[in-house]
Amino acid sequence: MTQASRRQRVVVVGAGFGGLFAIKALRKAPVDITLINGTAYHLFQPLLYQVATGILSEGEIAPPIREVLKNQDNVDVRLGWVSDIDIEKKVVAVSGPGIDYTVEYDTLIVAAGASQSYFGNDQFADHAPGMKSIDDALELRARIFGAFEVADLHTDPETIQRWLTFVVVGAGPTGTELAGQIAELAHRTLPGQYKHIDPRKARIILVDAIGAVLNTFGDHLSAGAQRQLEKLGVEVKLNTKVVGVDSTGIEVEDANGRHTIPSITKVWAAGVAAPPLARKLAEAAGAKTDRAGRVFVEKDTTLPGHPEIFVLGDMMNLAGEDGKPLPGVAQVAIQSGRHAADQIKRRLSGKETGQPFKYFDKGSLATISRFSAVASIGKVHLSGFLAWVVWVAVHLFYLVGFKNRVTAVLHWAVSFIGRGRSERVATQQQAFARRAIRAYGDPFERERAEAVTAHKKELLDNAAPAEKQPATATPEREPLSVRE
Repeated sequence: MTQASRRQRVVVVGAGFGGLFAIKALRKAPVDITLINGTAYHLFQPLLYQVATGILSEGEIAPPIREVLKNQDNVDVRLGWVSDIDIEKKVVAVSGPGIDYTVEYDTLIVAAGASQSYFGNDQFADHAPGMKSIDDALELRARIFGAFEVADLHTDPETIQRWLTFVVVGAGPTGTELAGQIAELAHRTLPGQYKHIDPRKARIILVDAIGAVLNTFGDHLSAGAQRQLEKLGVEVKLNTKVVGVDSTGIEVEDANGRHTIPSITKVWAAGVAAPPLARKLAEAAGAKTDRAGRVFVEKDTTLPGHPEIFVLGDMMNLAGEDGKPLPGVAQVAIQSGRHAADQIKRRLSGKETGQPFKYFDKGSLATISRFSAVASIGKVHLSGFLAWVVWVAVHLFYLVGFKNRVTAVLHWAVSFIGRGRSERVATQQQAFARRAIRAYGDPFERERAEAVTAHKKELLDNAAPAEKQPATATPEREPLSVRE
């Protein structure tokens, strides 16, 4: 079958906003789509902080991909992480759970999102988890609620205060929203539930190296957000750089020099970077990347020299009308996904392609606390309750699935109108799984290696005595990896 006589093969890497909206826009196109994603769900990342603070469950912000796309017949969903892309042969190499496979493409859409950036200090991650995945949010939930439980067991005032001190690094939307919700927990939800501690004595500290909270929202909204945080009891420390993090505290540097903030629970919300796949893709094509690893793309979001490859959302560096790189926000991913789909459909119908991607900024939103938010929408700047209503409406609109919207509203009512938190269950596995998995290794590879070893032993045990190797023979090397 020639390429002209078969349907076009479109491979989409990533089921975030960019990939998902590109796929939906290709629903009626004469293409066969293969979606490759490292998880079986689509993550609504802007609400991760609400999972971490017990407002929402993970299922409400992470619907199964197969359920979301169940009515789209031209999509094949596959689990795995893309490890390499051969742009000459047009083949994607994928590492799945215990299995490697390849997928061929005619058109490739790469929208693998972003990862947490520790600015070269990746060792901080053990003690200050980020906010980029469900695993991160569940770990933080266990650490936040667990801190109050452990503090209630101690009698030493210094130890109690260390457990009741929460440090959030990064005063952008994620850090600001998380700090506000921890403050709500300490001052509104948890008081009266402990016999030996007063949760209202908890310290919530928001740290950032720059000089403003929500600096992209403008001076007026930024100052208002800081005042609201301080009213909630959050200590805002700006122009303060983090230089060290360990299990007992966080070392910072400000105008007064270096000092340590004793704290068990730290959260990192200070930076993002493109995944390693972006750099691999750029190197294969001879393209450039910026300091965050994002790929410099053509105006139509394609990889330079490769019009069949689109790089979208957080992975691309593309200048907007103001000459600055487009921000790594959901709307950029959504609109670039739709643009890529439109280019593919134009190409298939024989129309001219290469139209530049034009981003329409629909504004920025961030919550501070219940009934209080800030909104910057063009020339309109809102704060307080009205901004919070806009925030609720926008987030409900983009939550995938009717069921998710209904349950989110019910849980918001419990948390914002009442004082409760619907999702306070936390386990030791959630709190310590990150370190345990790293120490244990890849579970799939380990189990496969153990199965191979057991099978060899069984063959030797069942072999005739003459066929067995003598005891002095050099034993065969055990496999280190199923992919070796």
